[in-house]
Amino acid sequence: MVSRAQLLELGLTSDAIAHRLDSGRLHRVATGVYAVGRPDLSREGRWMGALLSCGPAAVLSHRSAAAAWGIHPDRRTGTEATVSTDVRRLRPGVVVHCRALEADERTVRDGVPVTTVARTLLDLATQTTARQLERAINEADKLDLSNPEALRSALDRYRGRPGVVALRSILDRHSFRLTASELERRFLAIVRAAELPLPDTGTWLNGFEVDFHWPELGLVVEADGLRYHRTISQQARDRLRDQTHTAAGLTTLRFTHYQVRYESSHVRRTLVAVAARQHPRMGEGSLGVYPQGSFARAGGAARAGGAAAGGRGVR
Repeated sequence: MVSRAQLLELGLTSDAIAHRLDSGRLHRVATGVYAVGRPDLSREGRWMGALLSCGPAAVLSHRSAAAAWGIHPDRRTGTEATVSTDVRRLRPGVVVHCRALEADERTVRDGVPVTTVARTLLDLATQTTARQLERAINEADKLDLSNPEALRSALDRYRGRPGVVALRSILDRHSFRLTASELERRFLAIVRAAELPLPDTGTWLNGFEVDFHWPELGLVVEADGLRYHRTISQQARDRLRDQTHTAAGLTTLRFTHYQVRYESSHVRRTLVAVAARQHPRMGEGSLGVYPQGSFARAGGAARAGGAAAGGRGVR
């Protein structure tokens, strides 16, 4: 992709540009923007064409930037770009945001100028739901693009800006625990609905990384996602870790992708029943750690035998 201004800077005349257009060496993409060699454009090519049409300082931003980073899908055909405040160009198919960006808020990904991950998430926070934003934060961490602590620090410079409150509410450790997949995100929603305390996530225990761990309950829950728990070797390792945790006196529950997605009521009831059964092991004085309602409601199920939730893991 190249702009007319860039071609003129390289020494080409208007006639030379016109000749290359006539001969098929250049293909007009937008006013003053050309594809070189062939008219077919990749996604990145379309983005670059949109940015060149907005001026040399334009960068991909908001939902388009999130798509470029791979942290949030953007199925629209248009492009979002941020330009400096002195630019007032309207281009078909381009949503233009006018604001001044600092140099460290810009970077390049796959040859396309784009806002940094932190700036992208801040902009995305003004456009998406809390659930979509939490998912984008998780994806950024999973792809090693950012992490919650780095993002929290980056927000200090944006005090009072739109999007900061939404981001901070998700990053708050009392309401957010980082997970590595959509399946685990759904599981934490079930835990909240059950009024149970949020577990530790992604911690190491007995030589294994576990999905969810309640230290006070001696309870481990593994969420078997289709993407991460499908090979024979992984299944064998899962059995070994369950045996190791059981030998250490822990109770392990396993829920399948289907159960978490489509049988959330069953998962919630099982968690509450097992938590009620495990809780007496902690002794007097620990009840204040947990919401009382959940255990009161679970008491009957636990005393009824809890065969489905007993000492065996859910398979």
